[in-house]
Amino acid sequence: MAETAIVKVPFLWEGKDTKGKKVKGKAMAGDEASVRADLRRQGVVPTRIRKERQSMFAKKAKITTGDIAVFSRQLATMLAAGIPLVQSFEIVGSGHENAAMQQLILAIKTDVEGGASLAEALGKHPIYFDDLFVNLVESGEQAGALETLLDKIATYKEKTEAIKKKIKKALTYPMAVLAVALIVTVILLIFVIPAFEDLFQGFGADLPSFTRMVIDLSLFVRQKGWILAIAIGGGISAFLYFKKRSRTLRQNLDRLALKAPIVGPIMSKAAIARFSRTLSTMFAAGVPLVEALESVAGATGNIVFEEAVLDMRDEVATGQRLQQSMEVSGLFPNMVIQMIAVGEESGSLDAMSAKVADFYEEEVDNAVDNLSALLEPMIMAILGVLVGGLVVAMYLPIFKMGSVV
Repeated sequence: MAETAIVKVPFLWEGKDTKGKKVKGKAMAGDEASVRADLRRQGVVPTRIRKERQSMFAKKAKITTGDIAVFSRQLATMLAAGIPLVQSFEIVGSGHENAAMQQLILAIKTDVEGGASLAEALGKHPIYFDDLFVNLVESGEQAGALETLLDKIATYKEKTEAIKKKIKKALTYPMAVLAVALIVTVILLIFVIPAFEDLFQGFGADLPSFTRMVIDLSLFVRQKGWILAIAIGGGISAFLYFKKRSRTLRQNLDRLALKAPIVGPIMSKAAIARFSRTLSTMFAAGVPLVEALESVAGATGNIVFEEAVLDMRDEVATGQRLQQSMEVSGLFPNMVIQMIAVGEESGSLDAMSAKVADFYEEEVDNAVDNLSALLEPMIMAILGVLVGGLVVAMYLPIFKMGSVV
């Protein structure tokens, strides 16, 4: 117990192997003595051991869901190639670029070496390995098909991660462009418009209403813009704070997202894809349907779908068919319900769920691509109105004076 609590840091070592050949490498350990002892067990005589210097960025490295997806695929590939589990951890962990991920992998390796099962070792890190991951690994260990289950987990993680990235890309691009447009507008209002204002003071004539309005806006931003910035920043911070802690707020936001005119269908298709992919993976692993639905609920990524799936679980537990409970929820298209019904009738629920997941993952890809194509001209129009409007407002007095002349 005490050994697993030791904080491990990376060490760089140099030494000679049994043939006298110079070798070097990297190891995670609690202290130099542990590295030296481990090297001697491997038949290496260490000549130099030192702590690896890490930059500030390396210390702040975080483990992402993408790192877990890649780790799952690497481990599945290693086991499929016949490499022992502990050695697989050593290879994957030592070669990982993310220091935090490297430390996590080698900590799991230490637990496995100490006699813990892989599921137990993963279960000690619930932040990175959820119940779904741990339960599937446990099923694989019990059935003697760990490499097969890890391959399914890797595929599942890769598919769900791809959907997340697609949706983030669709939402991030327009927000980033609009943010740049806002920054450019503020710069124009603070630095450029005042120069024109000084120029216009010598005209000795009334300015057009549009120009006057822009100058007044520039004056407000220069004098009281900091108040507006604090108010907006405070509002966003309060929103994020309550969103993280209020399930009711998240539920309302998720419901609103599903009803949104353009984004709503994409969010709904993504939730159905995650539902189908998780159900297929769990059922293929031999997990009972009722137990599988509990894990499926949390994987949908939307509270409205999550609560609907939990209701479906309760109905299935009382003997009702999954198809009927899906119809009652009102969230699933008829095609999905019919394919699930065929899967239940034929005893191939995992295969039919996988087909549904493949179809809706492709639908999400196409919808995101179409959304990007649709948003590009809209964003250009918004940029034109913001920046072009300011430019026109500043040149209106010049045009007016030219017409008088």
